[in-house]
Amino acid sequence: MADRSAAGYDRSVLADDSSAPEGARGPAPQHAPGDAPHHIPAPPCVHRQTVGGLGVVGIRPLDAEADADVVHGWVREERAAFWGMNGLTRDQVADIYAHMDGLDTHHAFLVELDGVPVALFQTYEPAADRVGDCYEVAAGDLGIHLLLAPAGARGARSGWSSALMGVLASYVLLGLDRPRVVVDPDVRNEKAIARFLRQGFEAGPVVTLPEIDLPDVYLPEKKARLAFLRREVAFPA
Repeated sequence: MADRSAAGYDRSVLADDSSAPEGARGPAPQHAPGDAPHHIPAPPCVHRQTVGGLGVVGIRPLDAEADADVVHGWVREERAAFWGMNGLTRDQVADIYAHMDGLDTHHAFLVELDGVPVALFQTYEPAADRVGDCYEVAAGDLGIHLLLAPAGARGARSGWSSALMGVLASYVLLGLDRPRVVVDPDVRNEKAIARFLRQGFEAGPVVTLPEIDLPDVYLPEKKARLAFLRREVAFPA
């Protein structure tokens, strides 16, 4: 299997307001006949923040195996096409994130609202990613990718995606003490680009992320719109 985990999928996916926090766990885990499910405690959160009117948002490291059913349920949907994993199996998705777990430069997290999974969040060092070939990386820059879970049975909550972006900005810009966030959504993903701009991101250039064709990694060329969020813009003194 081509290992696409290091970088390059258009993970900067912000779905429309049909994405919501309620009931978004994804399909139930599958177990072989006669096997009892093993309940492994989830990794502790690296960030918690209470959002008025919504609940407590927690960001915790993704468990590649334990969270694979949930993540695969999200990325296989057509709405997540820009994430680039539509055709992958559950085990392939697990393998990708297991590989990422061994990297020092790319990290995956599961975002939960009151304990319910609601988003897949990834961070990466631009200098260690192909996006670093396309702009002048500043000291402290951190790239992010975000995939919101599909809406649950109770429907969407107004303002959820904006509130979630605020929590993620707080974690990266304040908690990790990074001065600037960079995103690189596919130039065709107009919804994601519009949402980033409404959130205070500054539009950058349209760039072409180069194709990567290695024995273990294949990433097709991608035309992306860069955008940047500076700490002083998100959290003015």
